[in-house]
Amino acid sequence: MPSAADDIIGLYRRHAAAWTRARGTRLPERGWLDRFLTLVPTAGTILDLGCGAGEPIARYLAANGRAVTGVDSAPEMIALFQHNLPEQRGLVGDMRTLRLDRAFDGLLAWDSFFHLCPDDQRTMFPIFAAHTRAGAPLLFTSGPDEGEAIGTFEGEPLYHASLSPADYTALLADSSFAVVAHVAEDLDAGGRTIWLARRR
Repeated sequence: MPSAADDIIGLYRRHAAAWTRARGTRLPERGWLDRFLTLVPTAGTILDLGCGAGEPIARYLAANGRAVTGVDSAPEMIALFQHNLPEQRGLVGDMRTLRLDRAFDGLLAWDSFFHLCPDDQRTMFPIFAAHTRAGAPLLFTSGPDEGEAIGTFEGEPLYHASLSPADYTALLADSSFAVVAHVAEDLDAGGRTIWLARRR
Protein backbone atom coordinates (compact mmCIF):
# COMPACT_ATOMS: atom_id res chain seq x y z
CA MET A 1 0.00 0.00 0.00
CA PRO A 2 1.46 3.42 -0.94
CA SER A 3 2.17 5.98 1.76
CA ALA A 4 -0.08 9.01 2.10
CA ALA A 5 2.63 11.12 0.44
CA ASP A 6 2.95 8.72 -2.50
CA ASP A 7 -0.82 8.38 -2.92
CA ILE A 8 -1.72 12.06 -3.15
CA ILE A 9 -2.29 11.94 -6.91
CA GLY A 10 -4.34 8.77 -6.59
CA LEU A 11 -6.51 10.34 -3.90
CA TYR A 12 -7.34 13.32 -6.10
CA ARG A 13 -8.01 11.03 -9.03
CA ARG A 14 -10.43 8.92 -7.00
CA HIS A 15 -12.23 11.87 -5.45
CA ALA A 16 -12.02 14.67 -8.03
CA ALA A 17 -15.76 15.30 -8.11
CA ALA A 18 -16.13 15.14 -4.31
CA TRP A 19 -13.18 17.49 -3.82
CA THR A 20 -14.62 19.97 -6.30
CA ARG A 21 -17.96 19.96 -4.52
CA ALA A 22 -16.27 20.40 -1.13
CA ARG A 23 -14.10 23.25 -2.39
CA GLY A 24 -17.10 25.11 -3.74
CA THR A 25 -16.92 28.63 -5.14
CA ARG A 26 -16.21 30.67 -2.00
CA LEU A 27 -13.04 32.72 -2.33
CA PRO A 28 -11.52 33.50 1.09
CA GLU A 29 -8.17 33.95 -0.67
CA ARG A 30 -9.47 36.79 -2.83
CA GLY A 31 -7.36 39.43 -1.07
CA TRP A 32 -4.18 37.51 -1.86
CA LEU A 33 -5.26 36.85 -5.43
CA ASP A 34 -5.94 40.57 -5.90
CA ARG A 35 -2.49 41.38 -4.56
CA PHE A 36 -0.96 38.79 -6.88
CA LEU A 37 -2.87 40.24 -9.85
CA THR A 38 -1.48 43.73 -9.24
CA LEU A 39 1.90 42.24 -10.20
CA VAL A 40 0.64 40.49 -13.35
CA PRO A 41 0.28 42.65 -16.49
CA THR A 42 -3.19 43.22 -17.87
CA ALA A 43 -3.89 40.38 -20.31
CA GLY A 44 -0.85 38.58 -18.89
CA THR A 45 -0.36 34.82 -18.64
CA ILE A 46 -0.62 32.78 -15.44
CA LEU A 47 0.50 29.23 -14.70
CA ASP A 48 -1.70 27.55 -12.08
CA LEU A 49 0.03 24.44 -10.66
CA GLY A 50 -2.38 22.02 -9.02
CA CYS A 51 -5.28 23.86 -10.64
CA GLY A 52 -7.89 21.24 -9.80
CA ALA A 53 -11.22 21.91 -11.50
CA GLY A 54 -10.43 25.60 -11.98
CA GLU A 55 -13.08 26.68 -9.47
CA PRO A 56 -12.91 29.22 -8.04
CA ILE A 57 -9.32 30.43 -8.44
CA ALA A 58 -8.59 29.99 -12.16
CA ARG A 59 -12.05 31.30 -12.98
CA TYR A 60 -11.36 34.43 -10.91
CA LEU A 61 -8.00 34.99 -12.60
CA ALA A 62 -9.53 34.54 -16.04
CA ALA A 63 -12.43 36.85 -15.16
CA ASN A 64 -9.79 39.48 -14.41
CA GLY A 65 -8.45 39.30 -17.93
CA ARG A 66 -5.57 36.87 -17.55
CA ALA A 67 -4.92 33.81 -19.69
CA VAL A 68 -4.61 30.79 -17.41
CA THR A 69 -2.74 27.56 -18.09
CA GLY A 70 -3.80 25.01 -15.49
CA VAL A 71 -1.66 21.97 -14.70
CA ASP A 72 -2.80 19.07 -12.54
CA SER A 73 -1.57 15.51 -12.10
CA ALA A 74 -5.11 14.11 -12.09
CA PRO A 75 -6.67 13.74 -15.55
CA GLU A 76 -10.08 13.82 -13.88
CA MET A 77 -9.33 17.31 -12.52
CA ILE A 78 -8.18 18.57 -15.91
CA ALA A 79 -11.36 17.23 -17.53
CA LEU A 80 -13.36 19.29 -15.02
CA PHE A 81 -11.08 22.30 -15.56
CA GLN A 82 -11.66 22.21 -19.32
CA HIS A 83 -15.41 21.78 -18.82
CA ASN A 84 -15.55 24.75 -16.43
CA LEU A 85 -13.12 26.99 -18.35
CA PRO A 86 -13.17 25.96 -22.02
CA GLU A 87 -11.39 29.15 -23.10
CA GLN A 88 -8.38 28.38 -20.89
CA ARG A 89 -5.71 25.71 -21.33
CA GLY A 90 -5.56 22.63 -19.09
CA LEU A 91 -2.66 20.17 -19.07
CA VAL A 92 -2.19 16.87 -17.28
CA GLY A 93 1.26 16.94 -15.70
CA ASP A 94 3.26 16.50 -12.53
CA MET A 95 4.62 19.81 -11.27
CA ARG A 96 7.74 18.03 -10.02
CA THR A 97 8.84 17.22 -13.57
CA LEU A 98 7.22 20.11 -15.41
CA ARG A 99 9.00 21.50 -18.45
CA LEU A 100 6.77 23.67 -20.63
CA ASP A 101 9.65 25.59 -22.25
CA ARG A 102 7.90 28.91 -21.76
CA ALA A 103 7.76 31.57 -19.07
CA PHE A 104 4.62 33.13 -17.59
CA ASP A 105 3.75 36.52 -16.14
CA GLY A 106 2.65 34.91 -12.88
CA LEU A 107 2.66 31.50 -11.20
CA LEU A 108 0.67 30.11 -8.32
CA ALA A 109 0.58 26.81 -6.47
CA TRP A 110 -2.31 27.37 -4.06
CA ASP A 111 -3.23 24.45 -1.80
CA SER A 112 -1.18 22.11 -4.01
CA PHE A 113 2.56 22.60 -3.44
CA PHE A 114 2.15 21.68 0.23
CA HIS A 115 1.14 18.13 -0.74
CA LEU A 116 4.72 17.45 -1.88
CA CYS A 117 7.22 15.82 0.47
CA PRO A 118 10.00 18.11 1.76
CA ASP A 119 12.64 16.90 -0.71
CA ASP A 120 10.28 17.42 -3.65
CA GLN A 121 9.39 20.89 -2.39
CA ARG A 122 13.04 21.87 -2.42
CA THR A 123 13.42 20.83 -6.06
CA MET A 124 10.40 22.93 -7.12
CA PHE A 125 12.05 26.34 -6.82
CA PRO A 126 14.19 26.04 -9.98
CA ILE A 127 11.02 24.85 -11.76
CA PHE A 128 9.18 27.95 -10.53
CA ALA A 129 12.04 30.08 -11.83
CA ALA A 130 12.14 28.33 -15.22
CA HIS A 131 8.46 29.11 -15.77
CA THR A 132 8.40 32.79 -14.76
CA ARG A 133 9.54 35.97 -16.46
CA ALA A 134 11.53 38.65 -14.67
CA GLY A 135 9.17 40.56 -12.38
CA ALA A 136 6.57 37.78 -12.29
CA PRO A 137 4.90 37.02 -8.95
CA LEU A 138 4.88 33.58 -7.31
CA LEU A 139 2.08 32.76 -4.86
CA PHE A 140 1.98 29.52 -2.85
CA THR A 141 0.72 28.09 0.42
CA SER A 142 2.71 26.09 2.95
CA GLY A 143 2.50 25.01 6.55
CA PRO A 144 3.39 27.52 9.30
CA ASP A 145 6.62 25.70 10.18
CA GLU A 146 8.66 22.62 9.34
CA GLY A 147 6.85 19.31 9.62
CA GLU A 148 4.38 16.87 8.14
CA ALA A 149 0.65 16.58 8.80
CA ILE A 150 -1.95 14.03 7.75
CA GLY A 151 -5.52 15.17 7.27
CA THR A 152 -8.37 13.13 5.84
CA PHE A 153 -10.64 13.37 2.84
CA GLU A 154 -13.39 10.89 2.02
CA GLY A 155 -12.03 8.68 4.80
CA GLU A 156 -8.53 8.53 3.30
CA PRO A 157 -5.29 10.10 4.58
CA LEU A 158 -4.41 13.43 2.98
CA TYR A 159 -0.72 14.33 3.17
CA HIS A 160 0.76 17.80 3.78
CA ALA A 161 4.32 18.90 4.44
CA SER A 162 6.18 22.12 5.05
CA LEU A 163 9.71 23.40 5.29
CA SER A 164 10.68 26.09 7.78
CA PRO A 165 10.15 29.77 6.92
CA ALA A 166 13.94 30.19 6.85
CA ASP A 167 14.24 27.36 4.33
CA TYR A 168 11.58 28.86 2.05
CA THR A 169 13.22 32.28 2.22
CA ALA A 170 16.61 30.81 1.30
CA LEU A 171 15.21 28.65 -1.52
CA LEU A 172 13.37 31.62 -2.98
CA ALA A 173 16.51 33.74 -2.87
CA ASP A 174 18.59 30.98 -4.47
CA SER A 175 16.12 30.88 -7.39
CA SER A 176 16.07 34.66 -7.85
CA PHE A 177 12.82 35.41 -6.03
CA ALA A 178 12.40 38.15 -3.44
CA VAL A 179 9.74 37.76 -0.74
CA VAL A 180 7.02 40.40 -1.10
CA ALA A 181 4.77 39.19 1.72
CA HIS A 182 4.44 36.21 4.06
CA VAL A 183 1.70 35.58 6.61
CA ALA A 184 1.46 32.48 8.78
CA GLU A 185 -2.04 31.11 9.41
CA ASP A 186 -3.83 34.10 7.91
CA LEU A 187 -7.34 34.04 9.37
CA ASP A 188 -8.61 36.21 6.51
CA ALA A 189 -7.62 33.42 4.10
CA GLY A 190 -9.02 30.46 5.99
CA GLY A 191 -5.98 30.03 8.24
CA ARG A 192 -3.59 29.35 5.37
CA THR A 193 0.11 30.18 5.49
CA ILE A 194 0.89 32.21 2.40
CA TRP A 195 3.97 33.32 0.49
CA LEU A 196 4.02 35.99 -2.20
CA ALA A 197 7.36 36.47 -3.94
CA ARG A 198 8.56 38.15 -7.11
CA ARG A 199 11.11 37.02 -9.65
CA ARG A 200 14.09 39.33 -9.93
